[in-house]
Amino acid sequence: MTRLKGPDLLALGFMTFALFLGAGNIIFPPSAGLAAGDNLLPAAIGFLLTGVGLPLLTVVALARVGGGLPELTAPLGRVAGVAMAVAVYLAIGPLFATPRTAVVSFEIGLQPLVGNEPMALLLYTLAYFGAVLFLSLNPGRLVDRVGKVITPVLLCALIVLGGAALFAPAGEVGQPSGAYVSTPLVQGFLQGYLTMDALGALVFGIVIATAIRDRGVTDARLVTRYSMIAGGIAAVALSLVYLSLFYLGATSHELAAGAENGGQILTAYVSHTFGSSGSLLLAVVITLACLTTGVGLLTACGEFFGGLLRLPYRLVVVVLALFSLVVSNQGLSQLISVSIPVLVGLYPLAIVLVALSLANRLWHSQALVFVPVMAVALVFGVVDGLAAAGRGDWVPAFFKELPLAEHSLGWLVPVLLALVLSALLDRVLGRSGRSAGAGA
Repeated sequence: MTRLKGPDLLALGFMTFALFLGAGNIIFPPSAGLAAGDNLLPAAIGFLLTGVGLPLLTVVALARVGGGLPELTAPLGRVAGVAMAVAVYLAIGPLFATPRTAVVSFEIGLQPLVGNEPMALLLYTLAYFGAVLFLSLNPGRLVDRVGKVITPVLLCALIVLGGAALFAPAGEVGQPSGAYVSTPLVQGFLQGYLTMDALGALVFGIVIATAIRDRGVTDARLVTRYSMIAGGIAAVALSLVYLSLFYLGATSHELAAGAENGGQILTAYVSHTFGSSGSLLLAVVITLACLTTGVGLLTACGEFFGGLLRLPYRLVVVVLALFSLVVSNQGLSQLISVSIPVLVGLYPLAIVLVALSLANRLWHSQALVFVPVMAVALVFGVVDGLAAAGRGDWVPAFFKELPLAEHSLGWLVPVLLALVLSALLDRVLGRSGRSAGAGA
C-alpha cells in the first residue's frame, strides 16, 4: 500500500493552497480591511468563515463522499445534481472565475508598467492562457509543477509582502466606514463570498483526490485522510495571507484614500514601501497566484465537462481556455459586476449542500432531507441574486422583511426551518419503517 511521506504531503498542501489563492484572495481582503478600520477583527473573522472555513469544510465533505461534486449532489437526483454541478462549474470556470484570474493579474501586476491598452491586455491574456493550458494538459503532474516549483516562489513573495504589511505599515489603523461601522462581522462574511473559494472547493476536491491517486495511493481511506491534511495546510496558509492583507488595508487609509478596489490599495502600498521594485514584487505575487488558480480551475472543468459530454480531456481544456481568453478581454469591472449576482445566488446552495453532506449520517433518507431544504435554498438564492443585480423591485415584499434580508442572508432562517421540519419527518418515517420491518 502506497503512503505519502512528509515532503509529499507538504507539496500536496502547497498545491492546494496555490489552487485556492487566486484573484479574489488578493484583492478583496485589503479592500475589506480599509473599510473595516478599527473593526478589523470582527470583519476578518467573518471573512475567514466564508473564505477559509467553508472551503475547508467543503474539501472534507468531498473527501468523505470519495468523489467530486456529482457524488456530493447525488441525493438530489441525477437531473437536479447535474444542473447544479453545471451551474457551479460554469461560474467557477469559463464564465467568471477563470477569466478573472487573467484580468486581475494584468490590471494589478502588469498594467502599472505597460498602461491600460486593449492590445496589451490581449497579448498578455494570450501568453497567460498559453501557460495555463500547458500546465493543465497533464493534470497528473500538478503536484510536481505547482506544489514543488511555483508555490514556494509564491510563498516567498507573499512572506515579503505580508511581513512588510505587519512590520512596516503605511500608517495607523483608520476608522470604519459604511456598513462596517454597525455590522463588520456580517460584511466580512459576505466579502468572503467574493473570493469564490467555497465554490472553488466544490471543483478542486476532485483535483486534489486525483493528484493523490496519481502518486500511487489507492486506499480510499488514505485518499480521504490526505485530502483533509492538504485542506488543513491550505487553510492555515490562507488565513495568514488574509490577516496580513486585512491589516495592510486597515493601515492604508491615508495612503489609499479614494481607492476603488483592493488592487489599487496594494499598488499604492507596494509603491510607497518598496519603491519601483514594489511593482515587480506585486506583479510576481499576483501573476503566480492567479496562474495557479487558473490551472486548477481549467483542470477541474476539463475533467468534469469531459466526463459529462464524453469528450477527450485535452479537447475540452483547449476549448475552455479559448473561451476564457475571449471573456477575459471584456475587462475586470464588467466581470465583477456580472458575477456578483450569480455568486450571491449560488452561495446559499453551496453552503447548505456542504452542511447537509457533513451531517448525512444523521438522516435515514438523504433525499427526503436534501431535496426540500435545497429547494428552499434555491428559491432564496434566486431572490438574493435578483436583489444583488439591482432587480429588487421584482422581489415580493415578504422576502425583504425576513431576518437578515438586508444583508443578503434572508435565506438563513427559512432554510433552518425547512431543515428542522425535514429532519423531523425523516425521523418519524425512519422509525415507522423500522417498526414495520420488526412486525414483519
